[in-house]
Amino acid sequence: MRYAGSKVPITRVREEVCAILAASTGETKRKFVETVELQIGLKNYDPQRDKRFSGTIKLPYIPRPRLSVCILGDAHDCDRAKEQEMPFRSAEDLKKLNKNKKLIKKLAASFDAFLASETMIKQIPRLLGPGLHKAGKFPTPISRNDDLNVRADEIRATIKFQLKKVLCLAVAIGNVSMTEDELVSNIMLAINFLVSLLKKNWQNVKSLFIKSTMGKPHRLL
Repeated sequence: MRYAGSKVPITRVREEVCAILAASTGETKRKFVETVELQIGLKNYDPQRDKRFSGTIKLPYIPRPRLSVCILGDAHDCDRAKEQEMPFRSAEDLKKLNKNKKLIKKLAASFDAFLASETMIKQIPRLLGPGLHKAGKFPTPISRNDDLNVRADEIRATIKFQLKKVLCLAVAIGNVSMTEDELVSNIMLAINFLVSLLKKNWQNVKSLFIKSTMGKPHRLL
């Protein structure tokens, strides 16, 4: 993967990460683990005319460990999910939804992502219609040899950059329970990957901020 040279010095990123972590453990410490978000403003881009980009990358450290992943499994994978105390649904469970749009929407809203047995993937359009696809949660296939927890963690570590109709993007790149080094690694990789997706690389980047859920924005660019 080719990246354009970074315009954001790692020392600057480290400085702002330290400030976020210090604030999150100080007097304003919350009762929940705050997510750290990368916020990007773009320029010289016309979402109507220019090609809208989309790309996913797996970060070295899991930004959202609490992301809920459900297994849509055959008998073998449902048994494995049960053993590992992971949420799962069988083909029978999906049939009971009877293609009811409200129930399918509720299923899609109940989990952040789905994994599905190879044998189940082909059945999903027939059992659920386009509901999961419309919600942007069409399942990732798993094989019988896959470790379900490892595959779920891969999803938790993966972020997606997608340009829609507005020139600002935001993605979760970490949380305040992570170390300074872990956050810096995730942020640098995410920024450079995003820039590689842009038509004119850094010339399309107007601003970069990092921000914890309840904290103030910290400017990187």
